[in-house]
Amino acid sequence: MATCGAVTQPQSAGPPNFGNVEYLGATATSSYMTGPRQAVQFTQLPTIGTMQNQYKTYDTYPAPSPMRRSLTTLPWRPSTYYQSAKVNPCTAITRSMPDPMSARTQLSELDSLKVPPVFAAARNALYTRFTPNDWMASNQGNYLASDRVRGGSERLRMDTMRLCKEYDDKTKRTQADVGKRLGERIGDINFWKTELNHELDQMITETNALNEAKRILEKNLAETENPLHISQECLYNREKRQSIDLVHDNPEKELIREVDLIKRCQERMRNTVDRANVQLGLNRAAQHELERDSGDKFIAENLDTTTHMLRNTSRGIAYHDGVHRIDNTISVPETWAKYTNDNIQRSQSERLASKNMRNEIENVINACNNEMWMQWNAVNTALNSRIQETTDSRNKIQLHLNKTLQEVFDMEKNIELLKKSIQDKEAPMQVAQTRLDTRLRRPNVELCRDPAHNRLVEEVNEITDTVDHLQHKLRESENALQALLRTKGALEQDLSIKNTTLFIDREKCMAMRKTFPMAPRLVAVG
Repeated sequence: MATCGAVTQPQSAGPPNFGNVEYLGATATSSYMTGPRQAVQFTQLPTIGTMQNQYKTYDTYPAPSPMRRSLTTLPWRPSTYYQSAKVNPCTAITRSMPDPMSARTQLSELDSLKVPPVFAAARNALYTRFTPNDWMASNQGNYLASDRVRGGSERLRMDTMRLCKEYDDKTKRTQADVGKRLGERIGDINFWKTELNHELDQMITETNALNEAKRILEKNLAETENPLHISQECLYNREKRQSIDLVHDNPEKELIREVDLIKRCQERMRNTVDRANVQLGLNRAAQHELERDSGDKFIAENLDTTTHMLRNTSRGIAYHDGVHRIDNTISVPETWAKYTNDNIQRSQSERLASKNMRNEIENVINACNNEMWMQWNAVNTALNSRIQETTDSRNKIQLHLNKTLQEVFDMEKNIELLKKSIQDKEAPMQVAQTRLDTRLRRPNVELCRDPAHNRLVEEVNEITDTVDHLQHKLRESENALQALLRTKGALEQDLSIKNTTLFIDREKCMAMRKTFPMAPRLVAVG
């Protein structure tokens, strides 16, 4: 006797049962991931007993990454075959067949609940629950529903496999692209770090060279005390002349000029030392920026190298939730490169200024030594002229005059040489400026500050500095020429000086001025 909680089918002979036939690769207990399942409509069966499956037709919650496991999605526990059936006589088992409308498909007006349970065998013999048509219709509906569900399931499996393969390929491509970008970034960092280290080495070398140049300048400044003392001693001794010989003659003038010249040279050297100290401070500041930037590049290169070497099988990888939403960057590639480039350009500018300072130190040392040496010789010449006045005044004066004239001639040749050198710089200056002017006509983004443009600007500045330096030397040569002319006039004036000062000039003054009391030290400019 059947109960009200389950539906039983008669074990009578009938058409062959194809319900156990399955598609290749599918099982009756298969279950799939997420996605809506279309509800199966059942055709109404006889009211004596019906069944409604209680499985979920929709999975309304999306599956998290990589998948959501639940009782409805686990492949080993599908909900469809393990939920109890519910008997509802008012609901059809399947809707895949049209509703039977003929009276032969309906049972008689027999209520099974009114039959006493003790007459179950008699009732089963007299009455049947279903007709053969209902049984065949139910089987056909199950076959169609199984085909439809398995077809959808197979399509879902194919889509899932395709999506998994596509996303795996996409993930690998993305990871490979990130590795390539990291490699390019490491190359950029290594390039700029090399440039920084190269510039840092040059800056350290330049700073050491400037320190050495400053030391030599300070040494020369200390040694100028000897010629100053000798010049002042000569002036003091010449104050002992008597009578008409106590005149303000040319040797005294030259001695006074020598004292002034030495003091001016000392002042120039002191000012140059102060400026060298300032330049050393600027060099150290630029060196500090280079060292800090180079240290940052070293750390960044190590970190990027570490990240570039990470693989899916590497140790130490872990989840860091929310890290992709953190943006603590303070620069972009353009500003990053500009920062290092500015540091390098600043260092190059300071190195250029330091080199110019060393050139200036060399010029100051050479100019002061030459001026003091020339003035020393001028004083000696004047004193010798005074000493030789009475014995061979004319010949001696004429000899010194010829020497002075020769020096004037050489200086004039030197002046012409400087003028020609300055004139020769006009054509390169015009070429460089014409190139710059021509490159200004490049259209749009082609108007780029490329290395060629920077080198052209540097060329113009170098030519300008060269012309300024040559003009400075030209002015010095003209001043030297004027000094030689004044010396020539002094030699001509010495013809009238008397012989009363021979003892003072020869014994007192010339005894101290036999040798130049300082050795010039030149600075080698690299």
